[in-house]
Amino acid sequence: MENIIRRELVSSKKICQVLAVGAFVILTALSAFVRIPLPFTPVPFTLQTFFVLLSGALLGRKLGFFAQTTYMFLGLTGSQVFTGLGSGSLYLLGPTGGYIVGFILAAYLAGNLLNNAQQNNATVFLKLLFADFVILFCGTLWLKTILSCSLSKAFLIGFLPFVLGDCLKVLLATVVYSKIHVRVKSVLR
Repeated sequence: MENIIRRELVSSKKICQVLAVGAFVILTALSAFVRIPLPFTPVPFTLQTFFVLLSGALLGRKLGFFAQTTYMFLGLTGSQVFTGLGSGSLYLLGPTGGYIVGFILAAYLAGNLLNNAQQNNATVFLKLLFADFVILFCGTLWLKTILSCSLSKAFLIGFLPFVLGDCLKVLLATVVYSKIHVRVKSVLR
């Protein structure tokens, strides 16, 4: 009976990788709908960073990068996958464009930082938090550019309001990662 339970439904690593990338593209898109508008910033709080970080951590830097790049290109081609049913190239010129570009960088970074075999939860948390702050940094710099404001003002509206919520998402991502990363990596690599 145990052999039946352990048998893979899909034995091809390439098919598993394609399915995993597709799953994270879908999860990132769906998590854009978990959206809380904040009155003091043009950027809403979403669940997306949770899945962005997990895509890099679980899939690795290349597949995580590919998943988030695919997500961005889906939005650019008109699929309404961005927050608030947004899509198109003009959307990336808006307030959340820098964060979306940051998704790609953070997924790659998370995959790169968590490439080692065994790491304790505190280390995983700190590495994912660093990758998350890359998203916030990219978004803050973009807000500074498009709003023509000072860096301190951009920091107040684009970085600081998200730190607590992102710390909670990183904590949850750390817990999920620690529970499933061995199994996922054995299937994908």
